[in-house]
Amino acid sequence: MSADEPLLARIAAALERLAPPAPITTDWLAHPAYVWTGNSTRAVDPLEAPALSLIKGVDAQKAAVAENVLRLAAGAAAHDMLLWGSRGMGKSALIRAAVRAAQDAHANRIALVQASPDESLAALLGQLREVDRRFLILLDDLGFDAGDAGSARRLRSWLEGGVEARPANVRLAVTSNRRAIVERHMAEQDDPINPRDVVDDRLALADRFGLSLGFHACSQDDYLAIIAGYAAHYGLTFAEEDALAWSKQRGARSGRVAWQFVNELAGRAGRSL
Repeated sequence: MSADEPLLARIAAALERLAPPAPITTDWLAHPAYVWTGNSTRAVDPLEAPALSLIKGVDAQKAAVAENVLRLAAGAAAHDMLLWGSRGMGKSALIRAAVRAAQDAHANRIALVQASPDESLAALLGQLREVDRRFLILLDDLGFDAGDAGSARRLRSWLEGGVEARPANVRLAVTSNRRAIVERHMAEQDDPINPRDVVDDRLALADRFGLSLGFHACSQDDYLAIIAGYAAHYGLTFAEEDALAWSKQRGARSGRVAWQFVNELAGRAGRSL
C-alpha cells in the first residue's frame, strides 16, 4: 500500500461530502402508486387494492369516491376528499380501489401517492406540477392535536388559498377518525371573547374539502353482507352465528373485522387470499 493512499481516500471522502451524488429522479409516469417519504420516493407496483364490487356497506360513499377519482383521471374537475368516521370501515381501502378502477378505465392516467402532511409536501407538489399525469395524494389516518395549529394551517394552505396550493393535476384524499381532523374539546365553547371564532378555526380545515363523506358504525346486516361478498368471491362458506360470535369477541362490527373473519375462514380451509 502506498503511503499516500490513506490521504487520497480522505480527500475523496471529503469531496463526496462537498458534492454528493445527484439524487435519483423519480419516474412519475412508470408506476401505479408511490410512497413519498420526504427525502425519497418508493415506487409501488402493483397497487394492492380490493375490487370496488367487494366493498360493501358503504354504497353511497363508494359511488361518490369512485366517480370523483374517475373525473380526476379523465382530466375533469374533481374534489379534494375527506373520508372520516369509524375505524375499520374501509376508508383507505376504498381510495386504493377507486384509483385502481380509474387506472383500468383511463389507461394508467392517474397514480396514487401516499405522503405525510409535513413541510416536505410542498416539494412533492412542486415535482408533480411538472408531470403530465393526474395524481391523488393520500394522507391516511390523519389527525392533529389541538396544539398543532401550524401543521393544520399548512394543510389548509395547500388545499386552497396559499401561494403553494396544490397544482391542478393533483387532488388530496384524507382519511381521519375525526370529522374536524383537528382535535376538539368542550372548552372551546368557554372562550370569553368569541367562542365562535375558536370553533370556526377548528372547522376551517375540514371546510376546504369539496367532498366530505362520513363512515359510520357497521350494522349487523352490513357486517354479514361484507363477509358474504368476500366469501362468494373466494369460494368460502360460513355460518352467520360463527361470524357474529367473531365480532362479539372483538367488541366491534366493521369492514376490518369482517375481513379478519374471512382470513380466518381461508386459514381453516387451508387456503391463501
